Amino acid sequence: MIKKDKIKDLNYVLTGVLTAAEIESASDEILLKHGKDAKIPGFRPGKAPIETLRQKYGNAALSEAVDKLLQTDMDTYVADKKIRLAAAPKADVPKFELGRDLEYTIEFDILPTLPALDLSKFTITKKVAEVPESEITKAMDNLLKARATYEVADAGAKAENGDTVVIDFKGFVGKEAFEGGEAKSHHLNLGSGQFIPGFEDQITGHKKGDKFDVNVEFPKQYHSDKLAGAKARFEVEIHEIKKQKLPEMTDELAKEVGQESVAALSEHIKKILSEQYEEASMRDARNDLLDMLADKVKINLPESLVAQEAEMSKQESERQGKKFDEKAERKDAERRVKLGLILAEWGGVNNISVENSDLQKAVWEEAARYPNPQEVFEFYNKNPNALSMVRGMLFERKALDAMIGKCNVKDKPVKADDLFKQK
Repeated sequence: MIKKDKIKDLNYVLTGVLTAAEIESASDEILLKHGKDAKIPGFRPGKAPIETLRQKYGNAALSEAVDKLLQTDMDTYVADKKIRLAAAPKADVPKFELGRDLEYTIEFDILPTLPALDLSKFTITKKVAEVPESEITKAMDNLLKARATYEVADAGAKAENGDTVVIDFKGFVGKEAFEGGEAKSHHLNLGSGQFIPGFEDQITGHKKGDKFDVNVEFPKQYHSDKLAGAKARFEVEIHEIKKQKLPEMTDELAKEVGQESVAALSEHIKKILSEQYEEASMRDARNDLLDMLADKVKINLPESLVAQEAEMSKQESERQGKKFDEKAERKDAERRVKLGLILAEWGGVNNISVENSDLQKAVWEEAARYPNPQEVFEFYNKNPNALSMVRGMLFERKALDAMIGKCNVKDKPVKADDLFKQK
C-alpha cells in the first residue's frame, strides 16, 4: 500500500509498505499454484503440503510475491492518479524475509500533457518547383544508356565521356603505394563519377596504349582516414577504349519498360519526378515545422527520457570514435525527446497509425537501393527492434504530414536546384 508520495514536476517518489500478512498470503498462493505440477519425492503431484513447498520453493515464491504486490500497488496508484509512465520505474527494496513488513520506495517520471495546439497559427513556407523538361530528357537518356552496347574503338580513337576504358592503375601517396589503390583491366565508364573527382577527366583525350599519370586529391570527407584530403598520383595505362552505342527511343523500347509509347513513358517519368519533387518539398516543410514545435511549444520533459537519449548519443559517439560534447548533446537530446513526445501525443489523439502496408512499402523501398535486396529483408526479419524503429519513423512522418495539413501553408516557387539543397 502506498503511504505517501513526493511529487516535483514530472518526477514521483512513492513510499509504501507491504504487510507481512499480504506477503505471506501472496507467497502461499504462488506456492500452491506451482505446487500443482511440482514433482516432489514422496508425494503425488499436487499433494505436497505447503510447509514442504516452502522449504523447496519458498525463496523464489517470496521474491515473485513481492514483485507482484509492488506491481499491484503501482498499477493502482497510476490508475487512481490518471498518469502515464515515461519509463520503467526504479524500485528501492531492502532485503526482505517472510513474517516481516516491507517498506519500499519507487521513483519514476510521468509523461507531460501536451498543451492545446492551434496549428492554423503556424505558417509553413513550402518550396515548390516544376519538373524541368531537361530532367525528363535526362532520365530518358539514362534509360537508353542502360541499354547501350559498346564497340571496341579504332586504335587511334581518343577516350571521351560515355566511353568505357579498360585500364590498369596503381595509386601512390608520395612514393608509397597505398592499399586498395591498384587494379588490372578495370572497366571504367567515363563520366560516371565512379572514381574520385578529377580522375576520369584526366583519362579523356588519351588513346589505347597510352601510359600516363593522373594527379588527384582525395576528398576531406573520405571513408579512409589515411587518404582523406591526401594528394595522390596514379600510374595509368589504357588497354582498350569502347565506344557507347545508344539504341533509338521508340515505342517498342517504351513497351519493354512497361509503357505503351514514348509519350506515355515521358509522362510516367514526369510523374515519378514530380513525386520526388513533392517529397523534397515536404521534407523541408517537415523540418520547418519541427523547428517551430521545438521553439514554440512549452512542456516539461521527463528527466529519465532525456538522460536515456543523451546516453544513447554518447554510446554512438564512442562507437564511431567521435568526440562527445556533453553540453551540446544534452541540448540535442532534450529537443529529440520534446519533439518525440509532441508527435506521439498529437498523433495518438488524431488517430495517426502505421499500417502493415506502410511498413512493407518502406522496407521494399530500402531494399531496392541495395545490390542484394534479400539481405535487407532478412535483416528486418531477424531484428524486430530495427523494424520498430522504421515504424516509429513512419509514424512521426505521417503525424508531421497531417499536422502540416492543418497549418497555414504558403507555396514558394523555387528552382529545382534550390529545392534539393540540403540545409
